[in-house]
Amino acid sequence: MADVRRTRAGVRVRLAAEESGLLRSLMEQLLALIGEPPARKPADPDDPLSALGIAEEAVKPDDPVLARLFPDAYGDPGAEPGGDEAEAADDFRRYTELGLRDGKRDAAATVLKALPDAGGTVVLDGEQAQAWLRALNDVRLALGTRLDISEEWYDEAGHLDRDDPRTPMFAAYDWLTMLQEGLVQALL
Repeated sequence: MADVRRTRAGVRVRLAAEESGLLRSLMEQLLALIGEPPARKPADPDDPLSALGIAEEAVKPDDPVLARLFPDAYGDPGAEPGGDEAEAADDFRRYTELGLRDGKRDAAATVLKALPDAGGTVVLDGEQAQAWLRALNDVRLALGTRLDISEEWYDEAGHLDRDDPRTPMFAAYDWLTMLQEGLVQALL
């Protein structure tokens, strides 16, 4: 089991080879899910916002995982499309989504860069530890959405048959939760 401790040098994370491999795989999958950044168009002199990387056609993703990672900022999820709240949500997405995607990619890349290949120990400074927390949270959100995790998920996971195809994903979710908790405790 991963061991996370605060030391004078920073936050020390000790991972077994299997844990390191799992975390690498999950971060790579997260990066694939988020996708590559879009090609930036040259700045349009008539549109000063284009130089800031504003997404022209940002829309709420159809994929429930991406919709969870990039939720609407305004509005009632069950409300009818259109209206002021929907317009505000569209504008917010247009102005923020590219930056949010970049931040999620950067956090996952920070984990991958620091991750020991065959298990071992990594020492994280405060900024790296915060990036790890953000990336772990994103992976947990993705897994939790795919598994439809609710308040009762521990009960459900406890009754799963070992042959249920969701068992490894529940185990990964549980392990990520413990790793994230360990990082939070080390940073307090």
